[in-house]
Amino acid sequence: MAVDYTVIVVYLAGMLAMGWWGMRRARSKSDFLVAGRRLGPVMYSGTMAAIVLGGASTIGGVGLGYQYGLSGAWMVFTIGLGLLALSVFFSARIARLKVYTVSEMLDLRYGGRAGVISGVVMWAYTLMLAVTSTIAYATIFDVLFDMNRTVAIVLGGSIVVAYSTLGGMWSITLTDMVQFVVKTIGVLLLLLPIAVVKAGGFSEMKAKLPTGYFDPLGIGGETIFTYVLIYTFGMLIGQDIWQRVFTAGSDRTAKWGGTVAGTYCLVYALAGAVIGTAAKVLYPNLGSADDAFATIVKDELPVGVRGLVLAAALAAVMSTSSGALIACATVANNDIWSKLRGAVRRDAVEHDEVRGNRAFILVMGVAVIVTAIALNNVVEALTVAYNLLVGGLLVPILGGLLWKRGTAQGALASVAVGGLAVVGLMAAYGILANEPVYYGLLLSLAAYVTVSLATPATDAAVLAAWRERLAGRGAPELVSEPVTAHQ
Repeated sequence: MAVDYTVIVVYLAGMLAMGWWGMRRARSKSDFLVAGRRLGPVMYSGTMAAIVLGGASTIGGVGLGYQYGLSGAWMVFTIGLGLLALSVFFSARIARLKVYTVSEMLDLRYGGRAGVISGVVMWAYTLMLAVTSTIAYATIFDVLFDMNRTVAIVLGGSIVVAYSTLGGMWSITLTDMVQFVVKTIGVLLLLLPIAVVKAGGFSEMKAKLPTGYFDPLGIGGETIFTYVLIYTFGMLIGQDIWQRVFTAGSDRTAKWGGTVAGTYCLVYALAGAVIGTAAKVLYPNLGSADDAFATIVKDELPVGVRGLVLAAALAAVMSTSSGALIACATVANNDIWSKLRGAVRRDAVEHDEVRGNRAFILVMGVAVIVTAIALNNVVEALTVAYNLLVGGLLVPILGGLLWKRGTAQGALASVAVGGLAVVGLMAAYGILANEPVYYGLLLSLAAYVTVSLATPATDAAVLAAWRERLAGRGAPELVSEPVTAHQ
């Protein structure tokens, strides 16, 4: 394993070096939180694909393939569909707003009265997303070093917190680009063909497995529908995803770069399912489907290649973890702390803004590590996060973008009713049940429409300012030239 260890150590050291280099570029709040809003299409596509394809998409995607066959691709496939929908229909408008958070967008659209409560919901979502990503370090480091769970979480979490705190979004962008390349080589170009060959090829896989493993709908229609509600719609409104859209250097980059990233996700989804199906042929009696990835990597790959593929899994986890961490810190600072302490100081200089946001990443990073150590059930935590996000925020966000009659009162009612309904229904039906997100979303929509129609329309001046921002006019920042992959 010495060669594999060397590959992993070099990779982790490279992540810290990228963080140090990114620190030199993060000279303003815009640099620190959204990479100066100037990424070119290559970097934008790579980093967007990196953040949405995390440990759940890699280790979990292979596990679903092991359990259900090719239809196990649906979870990651719906993530790709959500990213495609966001990129084609909404990303250009979102990028033109020149805001830092989803709650700022709600304040702009509804007149400054919807931000705090939506910020709390979004903060809870991003915190739990960061926690679940951080817990995944334990699985990977256990395979690598037979390491204690707590030590693994502290080690992996500290590296992510370190490079994220140093350079903010610039460091995360640079590391995510490396992680995208490592994932592509490790999972798509190495593990996928090796797994299929070791399993005897597709003909042998079909001969040894039930026909249901090759049914594209074998996982079940209700499960697919739930994935669409949670993951496809979740991609449309998550702060971690929007914050990457804010980094785009132009409308065209946001639209077409995101489309490329979404298409890549669809390919990655199918690859994970095929790897899991091959693992079922090779190891038909694993204790847990989630062990499929680690088992096939450990037992079937040659020295060196094994280290690179494990680095790819680590890259997947780190990219999601760092993206969720900076999103969590941005929401905590901009949408909650700044509102609770009153108006942001008008005389604050950009350097102080960077220092303040850096402190928030550090504090939130420590909170994420501590919570990850204390938490046991990752699936339940992630389900709670996505149920709150979709049930509480989907309707007011999409309503604000698509329906001019929506009002601030309607948005607040939608967030409150949807969020409380989801919590109550999870208590009644169970956290992993489908009903909470189904009924919570319907109640949120009903509250939004009813209260919006029962209250005065949004002030014409607010809507006029909103339309100006959507058109790319009246934004508070100057945008620099896009950064291409060669810069």
